[in-house]
Amino acid sequence: MHPQREQLHNELHARPSIYFSEPAHLHHYAFLDTDGVCDGIISRLCELAGTRFAPGAVQGILTLEEGQVLKWERHTEFFTLTLMVPRAGDGEIWPPPPPRLAEIAEAHREALINATVILVESQASWSGDTEACGFRDPAGSRIGGGDATVWSDFRLDAHGVNRLLIVNRALNDFRLGRMARRLLEIETYRMMASLALPQAKQLGAELAGFEAELGELSDRNAEDHPEGPRPLLSAIASLSARLERSGARSRHRFSATEAYAKIVFTRVEELRETRVGDCQRLGTFLMRRFLPTVRYCAAVDRRQEQLAANVARLNDLLRTRAQVEIEEQNAEMLKSLNERTSSQLKIQKAVEGLSIIVISYYIFSLIKLALESLGALGMPIEPRVAAGVFGPLAVLVIGLLAWRIWRVKQH
Repeated sequence: MHPQREQLHNELHARPSIYFSEPAHLHHYAFLDTDGVCDGIISRLCELAGTRFAPGAVQGILTLEEGQVLKWERHTEFFTLTLMVPRAGDGEIWPPPPPRLAEIAEAHREALINATVILVESQASWSGDTEACGFRDPAGSRIGGGDATVWSDFRLDAHGVNRLLIVNRALNDFRLGRMARRLLEIETYRMMASLALPQAKQLGAELAGFEAELGELSDRNAEDHPEGPRPLLSAIASLSARLERSGARSRHRFSATEAYAKIVFTRVEELRETRVGDCQRLGTFLMRRFLPTVRYCAAVDRRQEQLAANVARLNDLLRTRAQVEIEEQNAEMLKSLNERTSSQLKIQKAVEGLSIIVISYYIFSLIKLALESLGALGMPIEPRVAAGVFGPLAVLVIGLLAWRIWRVKQH
């Protein structure tokens, strides 16, 4: 059996929903997991619940007093807390979170990315008045095939909390828990996806400057510069380095935005919305501004990639131009070397001819001295005999020297 079989199989049961019945409040908080925020919150929760913290756990459900159920989840970039509090019949419509949860939210306020509260009412007990819940011009949809209705105006209250109302008509506890989870995930992942928007706006201004600089460099590349391509290559390398640094800072954020947006779109589809009267549907209201945000971030990301590709293309063109110039210089150098080599060969041939002449002169001089020495010793030789003997010998020696020089040249 594979050592990870059980762990991989149990992924089917990971991250279960909280199952409950109305009336109830769901307090949901999402924190960016920076500087150990997640581990600190989990340790605090386990102390309150009297349980042991498992370092490798990614989610947990804790049962607190008065029927309250707390669920925590660890995600890649963020951490969520969801507290289900049963609602008393005469309680507040939008009560503040329990003190323990409020204490945690206040202690990590800088990391808080989403705060949402959901009021769950039954169809029989709901008055039917959205204004009584404090909503102004709310959006509403029938969800789950018409088995429930959800309302919200998506306006933050004085404490920065977004409020939703679910009116349950025919959802059982399991379907109600899953439906509430989808709504909370839409809000959380929508906020996480929108994290890239400020960075995209800032990057858009930077890219405008980069594009203007690239246009100037392209114009310079089209002109002839006596100083050569080196200054232009340095400027292009500097622009490419700045683009790469900008891309390294934003690439992960834009990829995360794309992934989170896909989850939001999927969760909106899973609501199976239908219209409630003349009200705008919840998903339509969300997509009206969220979809342009996602598309804008994707457009900035594509713009950045295209600009980097254009800079690389200009760099290749300039390097090709420089390479052509270098090859022309090399061709001129080779031509000069050929001419110099040809001159050296001519000189060498002249020197070889002179060498043979000089050697011949020395050989005949030696023969002459030898004949004169024999005459002085009383053994004179007739000129004809001397010419017949020493002439072919001199020619043979000169021929051997010429052949030897030719062999050396061939090697």
